Amino acid sequence: MSELVTTRVENGVAHVALNRPDKLNALTLDTLEQLIATARRLRSDRTLRSVVLSGEGGSFCAGLDFGTVLGEPKRVARAFVPRPWRGTNVFQEACWAWRRLPVPVIAAVHGHCLGGGVQIALAADFRITSPAATWSVLEAKWGIIPDMTGIRTLSQQVGMDVAKRLTMTGASVTGTEAVRLGLATEENIDPYAGALALASAIAERSPDSVAATKRLFDRTWSASDRRTFMWERLEQARLLMGANAAEARRANTRRESPAYRPRAGVDPRG
Repeated sequence: MSELVTTRVENGVAHVALNRPDKLNALTLDTLEQLIATARRLRSDRTLRSVVLSGEGGSFCAGLDFGTVLGEPKRVARAFVPRPWRGTNVFQEACWAWRRLPVPVIAAVHGHCLGGGVQIALAADFRITSPAATWSVLEAKWGIIPDMTGIRTLSQQVGMDVAKRLTMTGASVTGTEAVRLGLATEENIDPYAGALALASAIAERSPDSVAATKRLFDRTWSASDRRTFMWERLEQARLLMGANAAEARRANTRRESPAYRPRAGVDPRG
């Protein structure tokens, strides 16, 4: 199987790239499976501080390669069945696996970000986009809906009317407009450099508090006040007893740069 998803780790940052530039990084079943395997492998690396997701060549991702994928109907049928222990099928897990990582994931978006590409980008914690990038919930063009966790992630990022309009029309918007709508976090003429800058800023903080922050918001975004307060207390108690919080206090008191230990344990999420 060719390497459709490349990975290298440097200074605590995993650089993960879709690697099918001649096809605008359109997604095949092999690509989806490699995305899942990559995310699972990175999840066990306690020295990892962040992930930058990008696309090789001139685009981030032009969505699903229907011609290739639909040429394997039996494999599609198997991929469509959810795994009960995770609640996702292959198409969904290729996106949601990045939400399961205990480190921030930053998507660097340029060129085309269409259909499944939008859903991969939305599964990241942050999206840095070039102003001229083209974003579209393109499934409407094919008479279908976003089903790679896009309904959930769109509802978390934009208002319901905006989500419905984007999904019903398949309208294309620029990176600048994507930021205004809430699809993207910020625009940068060099989205990869912007992603690395954000990764560097986050790396200045305790890896334990960063992981706790991601868990808290992901677990409680639509939870009740009472449940949210419970998770706040539990996470804070664990952090206060940890070595990295002690190191942060020591370094701040002495006005030194903290020397953090690797992240404490592997995030227990499914």
